[in-house]
Amino acid sequence: MTRLDKLDMAKRLDRDEYNTRLLASQRRLLQLRLHLEGQMGAARTGPGLLVLFEGPDAAGKGGAIKVIVGHLDPRHFDVQSYAAPTTQEKQHHFLWRFWKEIPGLGEMSVFDRSWYGRVLVERVEGFASADEWSRGFESIVDFERTLVTEGVILVKFWMHVSDDEQLRRFNARAADPLKQWKLTTEDWRNRDKNREYDAAAEEMFEHTDHPLAPWEVIPAEQKRYARIAVIDTLILRIEEGMRRWNLRVPDIAEIADAIG
Repeated sequence: MTRLDKLDMAKRLDRDEYNTRLLASQRRLLQLRLHLEGQMGAARTGPGLLVLFEGPDAAGKGGAIKVIVGHLDPRHFDVQSYAAPTTQEKQHHFLWRFWKEIPGLGEMSVFDRSWYGRVLVERVEGFASADEWSRGFESIVDFERTLVTEGVILVKFWMHVSDDEQLRRFNARAADPLKQWKLTTEDWRNRDKNREYDAAAEEMFEHTDHPLAPWEVIPAEQKRYARIAVIDTLILRIEEGMRRWNLRVPDIAEIADAIG
């Protein structure tokens, strides 16, 4: 059984539990973010934080990003969305275009899509040769290990939905004038290759899941459950990264104590 097959797609949260947990988790994330930036605690700048999202179209990546950054000061994070590389970017190593957006110490970036395009869409759509995408696995792992050892907490999310739920979301977008822009003819075409993308994702997990940056695979059939799973997992990974860098992980009660 594959990693995607093992996901429990029936997981749900009711609205009241979701709202309660979201508020608490966003508060905790803000506290940790301020500590990494040196605005709280010992005033020591911590490692950078890079959160990247992959997954099928309409899996809820945008909504998850919104709950992560929506309550943060916009001066304290950056969100990048990646599509097909430009002509200039194609003239360089496939990782080149991502370097300038990598967060420095104390900074935070969120990537909607990432360098994993080399072993996903470029592989499935034939934009990279078999030799190119096969080499990509080792290049990516070496790159990520370098980032983490030099001062980045890297958290990688794959958000997954079933074909039926994806179709329902596509139809909802098509019927909403304010969301139609999010749906393209390419999105519809890609549905015919869902099994090819699943197979590419499984091989990606096998070759690029490593202790410094493991894959967090999230069942996203219900948006409320997926968003809480993402933010709570991110909190755990930040805490692990802080310990790796010998930063004290603050207790959540310190916020209440500070307020008085």
